[in-house]
Amino acid sequence: MQETENEILAWLPSPLGDAVLCTPALRAICQHFKSSKITFFAGPVIRGVLSPCSLNDRWLEQRTNNPFAIAKMLKAHKFTQAILFKNSFASALTIFLAGVKSRVGYAREGRGPLLTYIVDPPKLPDGKFKPIPIIDYYLAISTRLGADTTNKNLELSVDQQDQESVKSKFPEVAKSEGPVIIIVPGAAAGPSKCWLSKRFAQTADWLITNYNATVFISVAPTSVEEKIAKDICDSSRLSLLSQQKNLNDRLINLAARPLSLGELKALFSSADMVITNDTGPRHVAIALQRNIISLLGPNNPDWTDFGYENEIRIIGDASCAPCEKPICKKSEHLCMQSITVEMVCDAAKKLLENSHLKQR
Repeated sequence: MQETENEILAWLPSPLGDAVLCTPALRAICQHFKSSKITFFAGPVIRGVLSPCSLNDRWLEQRTNNPFAIAKMLKAHKFTQAILFKNSFASALTIFLAGVKSRVGYAREGRGPLLTYIVDPPKLPDGKFKPIPIIDYYLAISTRLGADTTNKNLELSVDQQDQESVKSKFPEVAKSEGPVIIIVPGAAAGPSKCWLSKRFAQTADWLITNYNATVFISVAPTSVEEKIAKDICDSSRLSLLSQQKNLNDRLINLAARPLSLGELKALFSSADMVITNDTGPRHVAIALQRNIISLLGPNNPDWTDFGYENEIRIIGDASCAPCEKPICKKSEHLCMQSITVEMVCDAAKKLLENSHLKQR
């Protein structure tokens, strides 16, 4: 599609991780349509994680799921083109009702007739979607529009004010004599992605004992994930020692000291390493070019095979994996249980000892 002066709406995917993985495609769109005005449409969480952003001219926040209400709002902006990175039928119906003439997106969820420029998702012979890196999946939409999609690097920026705020709230970061490490023990998509809390605790203890590390536990502000963080603290053998010897600045539960999304990004940007389940913050860490250990179990690893050189992926070994299910149906969570503390600690040693820790 030739570049023309347009009012372009890009409807972003809603999972936090997918929005980050979409940034190479968004960058390609921005560079291709230089003379157009580009508006991103997404919920406040997605706006929070992508801001500040140089890839768009304006944000519109999604505050309802009602397609008729959204269509009425979008129609007032007179968009000439809509690029749907969100895959739902409702998003395509909404854009159609809004009267946007050019509508681009994947022909899936029965929405092909609502689109004017169709991208066919790759499929296996049995009709299921073919697992390909999600970065490439979103870039295919930009390719369909004629954009240059050779740059596949994820992109996130950190606000200077958020960096200063984190320094103020967590002087432990600047004072840390060892590496600053963030562990992400939750997963928004379901508990089947989660490594055992006790093993996260044992890994944190090992890092603190052997590397004098400062370890942050980063969880979402939900009761389920807050309990996971508490379980890790309760399981840590250093927990009681921390109370006795004033080491409570070594294992820090962010559920008790919450941050905004911008501040959390700033903290991630100061970390020497991130250890995480296969969830949104994993992609944030990669976009911020951190050393990262990713623990993968039920999901097909082909979806997130990015070739990032500072990542070590530890993939659970189980005959039932990948099952792609949010909740494990087995009597034992075999894929995640097959990942041992020794595996994670060995990977941590390799990353910490083969890289130069950044100056904070």
